[in-house]
Amino acid sequence: MNDIVSPERRSQMMRSIRSADTAPEIAVRRVLHRLGFRFRLHRKDLPGSPDIALPGRRIAVFVHGCFWHRHEGCRLAYSPKSRVEFWREKFKKNTMRDERAESELIELGWRPIVIWECETRKSDLTDIIRDRLASK
Repeated sequence: MNDIVSPERRSQMMRSIRSADTAPEIAVRRVLHRLGFRFRLHRKDLPGSPDIALPGRRIAVFVHGCFWHRHEGCRLAYSPKSRVEFWREKFKKNTMRDERAESELIELGWRPIVIWECETRKSDLTDIIRDRLASK
């Protein structure tokens, strides 16, 4: 199956996808702030550069896009029909990188937490975040 847009347009579209300060990430930050948490953003000195770090609690929060990070069972984690092998390999590398970052954080004494993009669209996001922070 061929792509329905030109390679130049596809490249432009892919470049416009942000990796920081996304709408789901901002939604999580607002809830954390409202709950009284203070945090640091995009800590490059930690494995995986967590989107949000709560240094006092040693918690690293990743706000993962369901498509890019393959949220299992989520409708947003569909697989493109074109360039199937490219996407399979891309997604495999993404998930392996996520697993490696989480295990390295655990070794350093941090607790990684993942909030999925689809969860940020739910009205009970505050409860979801409270539960994740309280668990373990």
